[in-house]
Amino acid sequence: MRIILIGPPGVGKGTQGALLGSRKGVHTLSSGEIFRREIEAQTDLGRLAQRYISHGELVPNGVTIEMMAKRLREPEVRKTGFILDGFPRTVKQADALQEILADLEMPLQRVFSLVAPDELIVGRLSGRMGCTKCGAIYHSINKPPTREGYCDVCNSPIVVRSDDQPETIRERLRVFRENTAPVIEFYAGLGILSKVDATRDAEEVYKDIVSVTS
Repeated sequence: MRIILIGPPGVGKGTQGALLGSRKGVHTLSSGEIFRREIEAQTDLGRLAQRYISHGELVPNGVTIEMMAKRLREPEVRKTGFILDGFPRTVKQADALQEILADLEMPLQRVFSLVAPDELIVGRLSGRMGCTKCGAIYHSINKPPTREGYCDVCNSPIVVRSDDQPETIRERLRVFRENTAPVIEFYAGLGILSKVDATRDAEEVYKDIVSVTS
């Protein structure tokens, strides 16, 4: 399996990535996970990314692309395939990814654009909480942690992110549409884009994705 999940924050990319990863034995790769991995390992790329993040700046395309290329080249990923979540975010990144995958002889199978109305997403994100260490996601109503305030995975504290407030969420959705629309068009032009109704139960969305990639 070699797919990309594209969609605004709160649409369910993380949930689908986790389901596909655990059931299909495929590595789910997100730019956030790769940043954390490189920063914790104190690699040259990690230290460079940390300088931008600590100043509240976006990590440049070149650094993000190099980190992703490094991860995709790892034998375990090449063996099982991958699910990309949150990458690529720009057409430049999408172009670079095509070149990397061509070099690895690992062409994309499909790109899934997960779609849901803004108000549904705002409702989902307003109750969202995240682990301060491993990044696991919880929801105060739909997926509360077993022990209040602590992650089920690593037992670290979980918090509500400052950007998961309704007004901030709507702005994030606007920015997502503005920045990511060209990426969706890019993959539609390649004939490998599928739109998925993400308003439904996670299992129904999962079945749609698997039916296309099986």
